[in-house]
Amino acid sequence: MPKLKVLTTRRWPAAVEEELARRFDLTLNKGDEPMSQDVLAAAMGEYDVLCPTVSDRIDAEVINGGTRVKLIANYGVGFDHIDIAAAKAKGIAVTNTPGVLTDATADIALTLMLMAARRAGEGERELRAGAWSGWRPTHLIGSALKDKVLGCVGFGRIGIATARRAHHGFGMKVAYYGRRPCEPDVGRELDAKFYPNLKDLLREADFVSLHVPGGGETANLIDADAIASMKKGSYLINTARGGIVDHDALADALKSGHLAGAGLDVYPAEPAVPQALLGLENVVLLPHLGSANAETRIAMGMCALANIAAYANGEDVPNPVA
Repeated sequence: MPKLKVLTTRRWPAAVEEELARRFDLTLNKGDEPMSQDVLAAAMGEYDVLCPTVSDRIDAEVINGGTRVKLIANYGVGFDHIDIAAAKAKGIAVTNTPGVLTDATADIALTLMLMAARRAGEGERELRAGAWSGWRPTHLIGSALKDKVLGCVGFGRIGIATARRAHHGFGMKVAYYGRRPCEPDVGRELDAKFYPNLKDLLREADFVSLHVPGGGETANLIDADAIASMKKGSYLINTARGGIVDHDALADALKSGHLAGAGLDVYPAEPAVPQALLGLENVVLLPHLGSANAETRIAMGMCALANIAAYANGEDVPNPVA
């Protein structure tokens, strides 16, 4: 049988690309530049499998660009950049790569929490600018983590992994909001308090960490009203999706001092960063590094490859989204 024709829209780790090329008829985006909507639409008629990333917008217009692609094997766990309904309507399977990036993303959530709480970004900028005048007792006073309440908005794999690091590693208290209480053994392990009402959680948390999927249901979940409900002097951490947060309202709260700080790894229209945040000292801004360690990025690629291989063999794909 001829090998499936596979297109990866961005460069993947070399070990994964080599394995893909060995098993399939692979086309790489060697320039590693974002593909236009027209190019993506044309690809739907030229390939059997399209492998996009979060930086691609696989909307209905793209999906309806051709009839050949039968599998969209997403490189990443989030899939709000893919029009799932349009894919279903055309009988196209969609897969993702859950689980393998849990620890890496939880690590970044703690990185942002520590950087925001200890004002590490401010300190580094001051030092590099040659403006540091030396140690003094009142310089860049931040917040401790021990005994503070971590409020997780969403308590799936990444939320729980973040809470474990915060509780066992830093002595934080854990609270969470979600559709339902977590498994009893997890709740006991973390002594975690469940809040069925989001605003009740926001009022109690010293650090709010977002762990819900993106998309219509969570768009602007943390809006001006939600931010106003947060405890004065608290911190907001987002490693989930940029569209969850109203960034103008966030900027206003950071300027006014209602929030002490924030740490963000994701934005609504990447690679653009909300202009209102760029001039603020009390927000840490990272360029979507949540899964960016070598082990995780390879594991994500191998997970996508396993989905493609199962499809090629006529088997059930391991990680179906649609």
